[in-house]
Amino acid sequence: MHQITINDLVVDVVRKNIKNLHLGVYPPSGRVRVAAPLRVNDEAVRLFTISRLAWIKRQQTKFKEQERQSAREFVSGESHYYQGHRYLLNVIYRDAPPAIDVRNKKFIDLYVRPGSDTAQRERVLTTWYRQQLKEEIAPLVEKWEGIIGVETAEWGVKQMKTKWGTCNIQAQRIWFNLELAKKSVQCLEYIIVHELVHLLERHHNERFIAYMDSFMPLWQHYREELNRAPLGHETWDY
Repeated sequence: MHQITINDLVVDVVRKNIKNLHLGVYPPSGRVRVAAPLRVNDEAVRLFTISRLAWIKRQQTKFKEQERQSAREFVSGESHYYQGHRYLLNVIYRDAPPAIDVRNKKFIDLYVRPGSDTAQRERVLTTWYRQQLKEEIAPLVEKWEGIIGVETAEWGVKQMKTKWGTCNIQAQRIWFNLELAKKSVQCLEYIIVHELVHLLERHHNERFIAYMDSFMPLWQHYREELNRAPLGHETWDY
């Protein structure tokens, strides 16, 4: 990958074995990326990008206006997300093992021991998110393996700052971002399909897009929903 500059716009250019130019603008800062066929030179990429400048600016403006979460302190009254819905955190101190209860589709009750600090409260909630996400993922992976006709050797959940999911094709191993626990089930399912399709096609080329269109016709809608969802205070780039 290398970069070209058009006025004050920096564009990442990636060359791939594809037929057409593909332009993307990515959250949170509106990074611009062009995937170009191997035979296309930088001047052609420059002209292509200039022709889409108005669209690029509109996308960047949307990301600038997008809701962002501040760093969480894990105190009562704070907003937290689960499966695409916003909840208010209710911290309850008691001399008993930590626990989580989702109540009335409005509150996440966080039970912790008296004196628990921010890091401890965060750890309890993060552990719960991880458990819930794994329970969501397991049947969806099994479902889509059958539909797509692939099989994973293993999958797991971990915190990642720059990807919603990754696929190691050789090892047939997929990792899912823990943040997906906060997103809607449709968005989670889109990422699962996206990563499983990589077992059929490594690159984001026309063949990959054709597979996505075939297996999940509304995938681009779910991708847009994922990009519209409130951004964490971390730096996202996917």
